[in-house]
Amino acid sequence: MSGAPVLPLRLEGALVRVHGKVITGPINLMIKGGGLSVLVGPNGAGKTSILRMLHGLTPLSEGTLSWQGGTRHPRSKMGYVFQTPVLLHRNVLENLTYPLRLSGLARGKARARACAALERVGLDTFASHPARTLSGGERQKLAVARALIREPELLLLDEPCASLDGNSTSAIEDILCAARASGTRIVMATHDMGQARRLADEVFFIHKGQVHEEGSAATFFDRPKTPEARAFLQGDILA
Repeated sequence: MSGAPVLPLRLEGALVRVHGKVITGPINLMIKGGGLSVLVGPNGAGKTSILRMLHGLTPLSEGTLSWQGGTRHPRSKMGYVFQTPVLLHRNVLENLTYPLRLSGLARGKARARACAALERVGLDTFASHPARTLSGGERQKLAVARALIREPELLLLDEPCASLDGNSTSAIEDILCAARASGTRIVMATHDMGQARRLADEVFFIHKGQVHEEGSAATFFDRPKTPEARAFLQGDILA
């Protein structure tokens, strides 16, 4: 990673319809600079939908997605981690070498990079184990390591610590903080407000499929601007 801030990834007037009904949007959102942005909001607010829109997994019914001012989607410059890790029917090491080999890296170099990545996330002793025998926390660490191994400019994560215990959550957060420090731009959806407070540099508050509020984490948590955001932070149920 060069450590240089990525240029803007922008959604403008973006919305998704299913059977003629607007499910998410319209969304106006820009990811720029460095740091870690968190998407927060009630269940069903549209956080996952926005991540999928940013990654190009969900086609837009209207609006535009642009990267550095162009319309060519930069998926090769992105990593994505699903809430439930999607692992290959291979061993732990091969889950990391496979994407590197696909990108054209020689076998020896791919293996060396994969071994180093496993050591960084504390999974080096599991290299020969079938990936699907790992615990929930170990699977998520492997998924994050695989998303980071190609050194993406932008990493998208959907509830990466959902259902994990405290130790596993802490380990994932350490990995994300190290990635942020190395220059990877991170956007993460989370329902855990403690985690959002610990990690976020910037917050997007999502409600009813739209961005209701955005700003620095300090401002959002201390002085939310909208009644919906204040109610959400107080633990109220939003209609």
